[in-house]
Amino acid sequence: MEKDVGKIKKNDFTDIVIRLDDFGGRPGVTIREFVTGDRYTGFTKSGVKIQAADLPRFKEMINSISEKDLEAGETEKETKKSPPEQKTLAEESKDDDSEEEFDDY
Repeated sequence: MEKDVGKIKKNDFTDIVIRLDDFGGRPGVTIREFVTGDRYTGFTKSGVKIQAADLPRFKEMINSISEKDLEAGETEKETKKSPPEQKTLAEESKDDDSEEEFDDY
């Protein structure tokens, strides 16, 4: 399943494409750069995939941004805090008492 949702022009040669896909058997939303050039035309490695299970949380985070938040001159101190029920990744890692072990290769 691949379905383009939309695209945003980044510059004369690059668009940001949003698409639904199930690459690797994992459904989700992919946001990726698509370039059009003399030597190469196609998707680049630049982008991100939001797994289907994470999509509601991603939408909540995106929808929490207002146009006022993006006004010029706003400093980091002025940004609004996350709603109490929404934690940042740093806060989540503090709450996670288990430390994940990784094998050395």
